[in-house]
Amino acid sequence: LATATTAPPDAAGAATAASSPRATIEADGTLVVVNFPDGARTAFHTIWLRDHCRCEQCFHPKTLQRLLDTSQIPLDIKAVSATVTDGGSVLAIAYSGTDHKSTFSLDWLRLHSYNPKVRLEADEPKRNIRLWGAELAENLPVVPYDELSNSLNVKDEYGIGFVSGVPATPEDTERVARRISFIRESHYGTFWDFSADNAHGDTAYTNIPLPAHTDTTYFTDPVGIQLFHLLEHRGEGGASLYVDGFNAAAQLREQDPESYALLSRVRVPAHCAGDADVLIAQRPGAPILEHDAATGTLARVRHNNDDRSALSGLADAGDVPRFYAALRAWTRCLRDARNEVWTRLGPGTVVAMDNWRVLHGRAGFSGFRRMCGSYHGHDDYRSRVATLVYGAERQRRLL
Repeated sequence: LATATTAPPDAAGAATAASSPRATIEADGTLVVVNFPDGARTAFHTIWLRDHCRCEQCFHPKTLQRLLDTSQIPLDIKAVSATVTDGGSVLAIAYSGTDHKSTFSLDWLRLHSYNPKVRLEADEPKRNIRLWGAELAENLPVVPYDELSNSLNVKDEYGIGFVSGVPATPEDTERVARRISFIRESHYGTFWDFSADNAHGDTAYTNIPLPAHTDTTYFTDPVGIQLFHLLEHRGEGGASLYVDGFNAAAQLREQDPESYALLSRVRVPAHCAGDADVLIAQRPGAPILEHDAATGTLARVRHNNDDRSALSGLADAGDVPRFYAALRAWTRCLRDARNEVWTRLGPGTVVAMDNWRVLHGRAGFSGFRRMCGSYHGHDDYRSRVATLVYGAERQRRLL
């Protein structure tokens, strides 16, 4: 066996030349090096392989949950044999101190490689995200009511989707909502049917203009999807506004990288306290631009200036003037007419938007205006997209 080491088998794990797939045991049995058919090479710690065994004793085939008690794996477990079988597609491992054996498909190992990563580009989980601006108003992503299953794909691409031909009743609208995912109950209720009657202490229940914003910035877990249906409006005004927050953020990053970095770092507290029996105050809050910790990509826009609490928790007092300058630059991107989609909703058209990406607002209005709608959790929505749009089996390979 090779001299003990936990270093990867080479600096990059890059494919050098096509070769027969094989496995070798190194580091006194604590490391298994795998060579793939295209010459790519990576290593797995033996304890990692034992922990990730997918046999029916270790991983439930129906529930897809672990059955193995990881804490009982010996920390010094070693591989005593490592063989590529089944025509070069499966790695078979035997361990010291136990009769247990594990098998792994080489495709699965490559997908989960880490020492170094040698994933194929085709295996990288990607979303088909299409940025947009005001031009979207000329060709809104609309799906007919009888093709509702296609709306998830549209919504995932644009962060917003419209469903036409929906009967203008709360009952039919709720059926559309539940096709998207479970409805998330909040202090506003489960499925709403409301007008500008100040039933809740929130400006949504008035007739005043609302600038582009995301909802529930005061939640530790902001809602993922927001759905609206205008059932009736006897009056003037009330056009709806939508802004692609990912597109606006990309522009800010290019035009003013310092402001982008600050809004990605400074935590902004928010609150909901308009009802006597509700007091949600998130401190220290979260950045307006939140990024995926693993990839560094923008994952969520959290912006509602109206719900912002007192800005008193900044660690660096010098961030105060910098924050206001950055907020102005961000607002300038949001309010750039080239980024604003204005449209007038009417009975029969349901709109659903990704609240982690798309900001919404409205013009002020007069008269009687009746809306219905719902909130949906982000995880439930992403689950539905993963299974219906990207395919459950493909997604389960990532487990």
